[in-house]
Amino acid sequence: MSLLSYKQRNNINLIIIVALGCLIAYSLHGIFGSILSTLVLYTILRPSYLYLVEVKHWNRKVTAILLLLTSIVLIVLPFYGLSSMVLTKIDELQNDHIYYKNILFKLKHLVPVGSDVQRLIEEGLSKMGVWVTELFPSLISGAFNIVFGLMLMYFLLYFMLVENETLEKALVKYVPLREQNAYRFAEEMRNTTYANVVGQGLISLVQGALLSLSFFALGYNDPLFWGVITAFISFVPVLGPPIIFIPAALLQIANGQAFAGWAMLAVGFVVIINIDNVLRFMIAKKVGNIHPIITVIGVVIGIPLFGILGLVFGPLLLSYFILLIKIYETSAMASERLERIKTIPTGEEF
Repeated sequence: MSLLSYKQRNNINLIIIVALGCLIAYSLHGIFGSILSTLVLYTILRPSYLYLVEVKHWNRKVTAILLLLTSIVLIVLPFYGLSSMVLTKIDELQNDHIYYKNILFKLKHLVPVGSDVQRLIEEGLSKMGVWVTELFPSLISGAFNIVFGLMLMYFLLYFMLVENETLEKALVKYVPLREQNAYRFAEEMRNTTYANVVGQGLISLVQGALLSLSFFALGYNDPLFWGVITAFISFVPVLGPPIIFIPAALLQIANGQAFAGWAMLAVGFVVIINIDNVLRFMIAKKVGNIHPIITVIGVVIGIPLFGILGLVFGPLLLSYFILLIKIYETSAMASERLERIKTIPTGEEF
């Protein structure tokens, strides 16, 4: 006869499961970005996949492969192409010491500063270049990690699409939520993902394009490069674009081109910043919206973990966390009401 009760054996099994789960999670921390990318892409591609398979009756495997190839062409290749362009340009600027000296010379004449402030500005510009370079994935030094991460992501994504019904049933069964809360979380997660990835991505592209066109029309150098940089940092709402157009405009004013400088400031504050509010309002009516505070804090959390992808993944993780807290509070309140009803003697409910 066993010395352990049924409940004790279950508790030991639970401890072993939790310990093994923590060990597996720790072992997978290096590919967490690929797993999160898979989840995001699955959320985005799922409606198109279901439409083509269930409505158009396309073959499941062929449909999954076509969607994966489409995502590579529309998302992966442009992202790494733009990243390479940014890295190349930043490397050129870092090696061009005359460029930094010219900037400091112009700033010094525009806003008189002491030698200590000048030294701080020099160090800041140098460290900023190194920091930005580290954010973007290098196609040379990190080629293996990039290829491995993409292969893993698309391997997982293929089977998640092809076996989506089995996957979603298993998630509903084993997720530590009631069924209605599990479906609610899935729906809210879909809206959050669309709002942050599709919605904020659209806003960033529009702001980057507007700044690039403004730079081109006003005769600024490298309008395409600065438009791409603006598109990336525009994932930080309100704060993003001014980081680019304010210093650029001040440098133009210091360089004697007052019209180009003041015109850029006017376009930046009147058009580029406000287009964020207009598009955000339109997107919120369709798929919801993420509060700017959550976005900013999420970016601060995400960049150290994922590099430039943290602009997207950080706010998503924080939004998912807050959503789980809301669902937990709802479940706790429902359980408390149920327990209160059970304690009421029969006949005294009314």
